Amino acid sequence: MSESKTIYCGSGKKQNDGWLKVTINPDKLMEYVEEFNGNKFVKLNINIKDEADQYGKDVSISVDTWKPDAQPIDADVEGDDDLPF
Repeated sequence: MSESKTIYCGSGKKQNDGWLKVTINPDKLMEYVEEFNGNKFVKLNINIKDEADQYGKDVSISVDTWKPDAQPIDADVEGDDDLPF
């Protein structure tokens, strides 16, 4: 398994328990844009820091680069449940 580098793309401040105010740098996201059913998206990780940094930012945003390990699909085996995943 290779170690992946964290790609930080933004930061912000926690306004209250239900509201985060953030800024994202779109230039850092361009190579991570994915497409699904004709829609483009970027997976992000949003973390609330224990302490604010020197600029008062207590929210960190990074690109979610995790990919599942490729596993072969056995077409002859059918699942016993009705779950779509």
